[in-house]
Amino acid sequence: MLNSIIFILASYFAASGATVAGFGSSTLLIPVALLFMDIKTAIFIVAFFHLFNNLFKIRMFWNKIDFKTFLLFGIPSIILAFIGAALISVIPVDIIKSILAVFLIIYSIYTIVNPKFALKKTKAYAVVGGSFSGLLAGLIGMGGAIRSAFLIAFNLPKEVYIATSAMIAVVIDVARIPTYFFTKVVQGSGHYIFLFFLFVSAYLGVKTGKILLKRINQKTFRKIVSIALLLAGLKMLIL
Repeated sequence: MLNSIIFILASYFAASGATVAGFGSSTLLIPVALLFMDIKTAIFIVAFFHLFNNLFKIRMFWNKIDFKTFLLFGIPSIILAFIGAALISVIPVDIIKSILAVFLIIYSIYTIVNPKFALKKTKAYAVVGGSFSGLLAGLIGMGGAIRSAFLIAFNLPKEVYIATSAMIAVVIDVARIPTYFFTKVVQGSGHYIFLFFLFVSAYLGVKTGKILLKRINQKTFRKIVSIALLLAGLKMLIL
């Protein structure tokens, strides 16, 4: 019972933080879910929370979506999310997590030291970013960090970054969640009761995050995202 309460409370704070940083709901919540469920079930249940969280962000920031960037990221994301979800029972996730963690640590430190760093907003970078984020989302349930690393480097305004990232995340979730069903990642349905509570906490968390976002300027926002990427990398490497 206590673990369940902690899980729901953690989901609220994860939704709030992910709204400000543009990613992190899965990265923050999966470790809590692992306190009382196996990793495959945790990835599956948290995938629904991730979907709820990003649907609410889209609803609140719909007019800020950069649809050109979304398409360039989204199409390869869908394809690779299917592949990643299908490979979840084949490839050791710990190896993938370690590689991703090292990349995020190096990248985030570099962007903190060089705050003006930016990638050219090209089709090639968008496709590469979308492919990696989709693959990692399907495989380990944590593709948001790599997606954010690419999107924040495009130097998008904060609301555009949040909205576009959420739109990309939703198409990845729509691709990977049915694949988890077909591959029978979760054998039982005992944890489905959490979905209602995760839906409510996702909504309340996004509302809170939107209020916080209004109080942050663009320069501070970029710094917050870089620090969030660093913490995500350290957490994945250590835990």
